[in-house]
Amino acid sequence: MKTVSTLLLGTSVLISNISLYKAQNRTPADGKSASNYTQKSNNALKNYLPFNDNTDFENAQKGLIATLRDGEIKDAGGNTSYSTKIFDFLNAEAPSTANPSLWRQSRLNAINGLFKVAENIYQIRGFDLANMTLIKGKTGWIVIDPLTVEETALAGMELVKRHVGDFPVKAVLLTHSHIDHFGGMRAFINEKDITNGAIKVYAPDGFFEHSISENVMGGNAMSRRAAYMYGNLLPKNATGSLGSGLGTTTAKGSTGILEPTDIISKQDGETRVIDGVTIEFIYTPESEAPAEMMFYFPEFKAFCQAENISHTLHNLYTLRGAQVRNGLKWSSYIDKSIQKFGDKVEVSFGSHHWPVWGNSNIVTFWENQRDMYRFIHDQTLRLANQGYNPTEIAEMLKLPEALDKQFYNRGYYGSVSHDVKAQYQLYFGWFDGNPSNLNPLPPAEAGAKYIEFMGGEENLLQQAKKSYEKGEYRWVAEVLKHVVLSGSKNQKAKDLLADAYEQLGYMAESGPWRNFYLTGASELRNGKKMVARGGTASKDMINGMSSELFFDYMAMRYKGTDFSKEQFNFNILLTDRNEKVGLIVKNGMVTPRIGSFLSNNVTATVTMSRNDLAVLTAGNNDKVREYIKNRKIKVEGNAEAFINFIEHIDNFDAWFNIVEP
Repeated sequence: MKTVSTLLLGTSVLISNISLYKAQNRTPADGKSASNYTQKSNNALKNYLPFNDNTDFENAQKGLIATLRDGEIKDAGGNTSYSTKIFDFLNAEAPSTANPSLWRQSRLNAINGLFKVAENIYQIRGFDLANMTLIKGKTGWIVIDPLTVEETALAGMELVKRHVGDFPVKAVLLTHSHIDHFGGMRAFINEKDITNGAIKVYAPDGFFEHSISENVMGGNAMSRRAAYMYGNLLPKNATGSLGSGLGTTTAKGSTGILEPTDIISKQDGETRVIDGVTIEFIYTPESEAPAEMMFYFPEFKAFCQAENISHTLHNLYTLRGAQVRNGLKWSSYIDKSIQKFGDKVEVSFGSHHWPVWGNSNIVTFWENQRDMYRFIHDQTLRLANQGYNPTEIAEMLKLPEALDKQFYNRGYYGSVSHDVKAQYQLYFGWFDGNPSNLNPLPPAEAGAKYIEFMGGEENLLQQAKKSYEKGEYRWVAEVLKHVVLSGSKNQKAKDLLADAYEQLGYMAESGPWRNFYLTGASELRNGKKMVARGGTASKDMINGMSSELFFDYMAMRYKGTDFSKEQFNFNILLTDRNEKVGLIVKNGMVTPRIGSFLSNNVTATVTMSRNDLAVLTAGNNDKVREYIKNRKIKVEGNAEAFINFIEHIDNFDAWFNIVEP
């Protein structure tokens, strides 16, 4: 039985809770060796980037106090929430099956433990995808970004208690609306703490709404794609996932969310004194997250970058799917930070990666990141206005060498290629202006035509083999995808496409690119073993959904293409919220009217709790008659019409195909 928690799909947590499939033929750990072309490509990068510069390794290890004794964090049931040991393989030199720059970044991300950043500032790093930072106030801790799950947040705090001091948490600061930065907050705070004012929660304007809503409407597709992006279906080894580039991997465990008590909303800045510590905030919406903020501690000359400044080129579009981000706004927020704090900051730390110390080093870091995002934004638009399409611009555009040779500007998480396409999409959408792309054939039909034009599958496969032997892996992938998407059962074609993906993955500097390629290769070779996965959205998130979002999400899942002739008008009284909702079902769509009943042609008036409605529409449609019989649902009017409506709410295949039709 599916739980109500499947209503929400918080991507980063969801994927960490997936049970890994067992390969049918061979495991992804049996990846092939790197080809001569792949080795040549990887070796060329060794001569381009300053690998002899160990500053990042010195900074990533600076201030280390302690780490986990056995390398594992367990939940209450003894299950592993997170293990640092799975990344021990990174202690070796970069193998030929990994881009040496990504390998270097992955080694840095795997450095873990409790670190002293500055006087009264500490960080937990490498216990989850993100960092947790603690500021010592007058009477206790100010916690910044309490990780993804309670288990890792508690493990981090235990280290702090043991090695620094056992002080109460007085405030929680949530930099932005992604779950790896707030999901573990219940490790330190509950409703009672908020009600009695013992602990305050500070967050940027729109945090609560965006935290809950971002992955709802497209949650199933985002989650399936995130399995590719984060490499969670891959082993952690030299031919598998090296991490995400942004961090290692997400933890498993309990997530929660509580509504903030204090909102930061001024882009020009606002100052608060929290447990005796002065903090100057900058609100940065529509940057790395829809709701985000950065802030400065004048007493410590320390700046929290949130995720707007990182040791990687970030995503202007995330490959799991999300709204496109604005590189111009992103750049402007960094410049605003330079103007306000650049002449006094001495330490800069973020929600991911390691800090930077020294005013000159910090300002250079900030300026180069500022210039990178603005360059990608502006030059994409300049070339688009010359008539180039997004694919052409992505191939043409390279960062200036002064930016490109900085490790913190390399594309470990984002990439210049897909960030360019994101900025094109931001202004022009999906259509590149070429009439051929206005109404293309669907993949299966196009695939069959390509095969026919190329003289049949066997001829196409032979030609693809020749291209593979020349190291033309991108072209092999372009050609063979048509065979696979045509519905062909030709395993030789799938295997060769997998081989091409694998070599592309070995060459990729972006962690998500590597994970996408290698996951695709694994599924082509082995198929996918669909197994049960746990629900991922906490009770907090479900309760936190506004009724507008709840019913819009339900309306989106109505099978309107199949049942467009049905017409119903329902009034629903939600007993657990004392709320009225009118639903108009007509022309294949559902229009919710929150807060009032319909007055004309009412098909049925339904009385039930919103929680029961959530359970029914989360994969338990067949239980509606039972709920009516047991009086969980009371219906005045046409009960069959309401049953019919509930039974036509769609639920999604969590394991839909990506590389196959």
